[in-house]
Amino acid sequence: MATVASFESGLRPETRPGDAISRQIALVSQDGLWYIFLFMDSDKAAAAISVFITWSIILISNPSKSGWFALHPTLQILAVLLFTFGIITLQPTNQPKTKLAGLARHQIAIFVGLPFIVLGTVAVYYNKVLRGADHFTTWHGSLGIFCMAWLFFQISLGAGSVWYGGTLFGGGMKAKALWKYHRLSGYILFPLVLFTVHLGGAWSTWGSKYASWSVRFLAYTVGPLGIILGVYARVRWVDHFFTNKPS
Repeated sequence: MATVASFESGLRPETRPGDAISRQIALVSQDGLWYIFLFMDSDKAAAAISVFITWSIILISNPSKSGWFALHPTLQILAVLLFTFGIITLQPTNQPKTKLAGLARHQIAIFVGLPFIVLGTVAVYYNKVLRGADHFTTWHGSLGIFCMAWLFFQISLGAGSVWYGGTLFGGGMKAKALWKYHRLSGYILFPLVLFTVHLGGAWSTWGSKYASWSVRFLAYTVGPLGIILGVYARVRWVDHFFTNKPS
């Protein structure tokens, strides 16, 4: 069985100055955001925390008090964390072996995160049904369902351009050319998802009820901005979007 070292042998280094710190900013900001989501009554913010520890805290904090709604913020944030990793794991990859490895990690992260964000959306919808409340009456709810629809389009575009040789879109170079638009679409969608998180945490009645302004600002304004900084500082804009070379 080939080792990671043998697999990577002969490959050129692909990291650039600032890539490592940008990656850490993105992941640390996301972990900190998730941690604050669980401790909304605290004025203190955690810098970073692992997924394992965070879910351990969820399980001991009696989320059943919030009913189905408890699944909404927790699963949505988990999905965003996975999507963040799914994006940065492709940054940068420009050699055949690293592209294939990055694409595999990207798909795993996205398809693990997808059921979480779907279930989180269904949970908040069902919670409103149980309470007899109206749906999509806020910018958070309206933008959230819009992002969900876009997400399914985004995944279909990406999968269709690479699965089975891209036969869904004609295969060959035709399918490969669409990957550029999949990337561009994703880089537009991702900040909209983070803005939805910002609206839900910083400005919603729920956020105002359970968290102080300083906690909401740190969790849902500084956190998303940190993720954007970490992710978009690593984008090769010219290579991805302004050349005819398949990315």
